Amino acid sequence: MSGDERAGARTGRLSYKQLRRGLPRASQYLLRGLLSGGALACAGLVLTALGSVAAPLPDRGFANPAPAAMAAPAALPDVAEPIAEPVAQPVTAPQPAGQPAHQTVTIPIQLPDPAKTPVAPQLAFADWATRMSRVTSIPQRALEAYANAHAVLAASQPNCHITWVTLAGISAVESKHGGFEGRTLEPDGRPSSPIIGIPLNGAPGVKSIADTDNGILDGDKIWDHAVGPFQFIPSTWAKWRADGNHDGITDPQNIDDASLAAANYLCADNRNMGSGDGWLRAILSYNDSLDYAQEVYGFAQTYARSAKGVT
Repeated sequence: MSGDERAGARTGRLSYKQLRRGLPRASQYLLRGLLSGGALACAGLVLTALGSVAAPLPDRGFANPAPAAMAAPAALPDVAEPIAEPVAQPVTAPQPAGQPAHQTVTIPIQLPDPAKTPVAPQLAFADWATRMSRVTSIPQRALEAYANAHAVLAASQPNCHITWVTLAGISAVESKHGGFEGRTLEPDGRPSSPIIGIPLNGAPGVKSIADTDNGILDGDKIWDHAVGPFQFIPSTWAKWRADGNHDGITDPQNIDDASLAAANYLCADNRNMGSGDGWLRAILSYNDSLDYAQEVYGFAQTYARSAKGVT
């Protein structure tokens, strides 16, 4: 399983929090987050002893620290699967004699399963996202994307048990649900201006990753940058890209595409995110940092509790 290469080299001269203080939130996790003696009790993640937490991650340009075995967090609270709901769709229907030959009428229809039939997330999950936004304060357009990815993976990889709250937790940490530095999500699922992280140029605390996409995604032909609401680096996006809104384009800036790509990434290697241990391993594969895992868990747990009883 390829790890996301966003983590940077820890220099030893500055603490993790000191290093990340001067960086945009969408890029803070370019820093190496595996700190010594992490007290992650508030999320149930406690460093306990040396050992092996998962298969070794690929070389990221720095010496691998001793792996750590961690007590798994409690499994996240159960959340109901978002359901595609009826929407009003205009159709042209013939009218009785003596009336205009054709007249547009609005007929409520039940949308098909989005995992089997292409349906734009903003149509399939609009009502659900409206209700859920009220209790979670997550933008509706972002929730539509997370719900779509949840539904698709529930059908395509049911043993993974990934839910929208985990995707929401990651996106909250990475980009404030696409709202980084005052941006807003447009109706098409893209932020009002592209989200592009700092250059991965080998600066203190940052890994050196030379350009891999000729600057197409990040505008830099010298260095790579993490991009979009889920902060994929171009080389990782090239492997995991997805078309979550069925428009024929795979775009890491589009939250529908990025949500589905992140879900596929997390569910790789037959992971089961329904258990605390499986969840933790998946998050560490996305970003090998205990501090990061703690923060994602905190957001996801809060969203799950807020959503309890809302259908």
